[in-house]
Amino acid sequence: MTGYFDSPWPGEDGTPDRRQTARHGAEMVMSDRLRATTRRTLMSTMTVLGAPGEVFLLTHSVLRSNLKLPTSARVERIDPETLAPIARSPRLAGGPMWPGGMAIHANGDLYVVYGRYAHRLDRQCRLMASLRLPINLPHNSFVILANGMIVTKNLSDSVPARLLVIDPDTLSIIATIDCPEPSIARLSAVGTTVYVVGVRSIFRYHWARDTLVRDDDWCHDYVGTTTQSYGWDVVLALGQAWFMDNGRHRYQTSMIGRGVVQTPNRLIRVALDNADDHDAITISGLNGGSITNPPLIDSDRGIVIGFDSANRVMQAWNFDPATRALTERWRKSGIGCASHMILLARSGQIITNDYRRGGEEVVFLDIETGAETGRVRIGGITQGVVFPSIGWSNDVYWCSMRRVARIFG
Repeated sequence: MTGYFDSPWPGEDGTPDRRQTARHGAEMVMSDRLRATTRRTLMSTMTVLGAPGEVFLLTHSVLRSNLKLPTSARVERIDPETLAPIARSPRLAGGPMWPGGMAIHANGDLYVVYGRYAHRLDRQCRLMASLRLPINLPHNSFVILANGMIVTKNLSDSVPARLLVIDPDTLSIIATIDCPEPSIARLSAVGTTVYVVGVRSIFRYHWARDTLVRDDDWCHDYVGTTTQSYGWDVVLALGQAWFMDNGRHRYQTSMIGRGVVQTPNRLIRVALDNADDHDAITISGLNGGSITNPPLIDSDRGIVIGFDSANRVMQAWNFDPATRALTERWRKSGIGCASHMILLARSGQIITNDYRRGGEEVVFLDIETGAETGRVRIGGITQGVVFPSIGWSNDVYWCSMRRVARIFG
């Protein structure tokens, strides 16, 4: 984690291995009544934390993409309680639309990858430098390696992925690596190793000789002879790579009923020490299963959480690291979970979303039992599929496309 700023939540999912839990700091403690402060925005993607009290919000435009015109992004430093903007970047050039990413580097500056551009800003949201990326496709965020290098890639289900290594000081491309297949999922990393979920297989690259070199001994074709569609973001935990498939969908305002492939979606496990050690298990068992985000892993309790957004099912398993067996723990139906989540590791709670009565709600669940421990409505007509974060004052932030919310109690 030496590539990231030393805050509880300096980048998406908290850490580049996508544990979805805080690196350090105080953890939210619920009261009997949850409350929410909301603010309407353009397309909210994520919040990250800088120095104590600093909260940064990434948004982007979308209407111009409907006219095949370039879109743009913006970073704001927001008031941690009212959510009002304190400082605001200029419009950041983007091009093709897709939710991008933002992180605070160990050097103290903000970096944004959106569309076909990378940007560097100071923490007053002033633009310092921009880099136009060579492929005219959206690039769906990035990871920062332990050596400080920034790695991004284009998003496509037809054009092979190209990894770009960007020097954070010069904001220039220092290495280009062509992948063997397209990739929709965002990158994940541990140390200086980058993991790529392609449209049919997962593979990885190690940092060596000032570039990334593919590990030819570690690859798993998770689609194989099935009719499953591509996987999404991978979580690296408990010595395994965890992700879910059937990622192709028809999301509009929600994921409910929006699966494309008429098979159940699956949770996939691949051992980090041996890609021949792998498993795939159906989540809901219902046809038309689909997701757009990663599972959640509680490493301390050995609990794995998968979900089927299209059929509104969440499933928990116990994982035995010795036998690498998954056994069912609990199942929850009728919950419209689709977003990235937050794990409150010390209290053992999941923060997720639900979509009902035509609007978004944020829900707290006990990870050991699945029992609901809290719920608050933040409204809006879209089901969130993007990135929450913890906050500074017994709170969390939730991005749900056209709004950002602070949840507290």
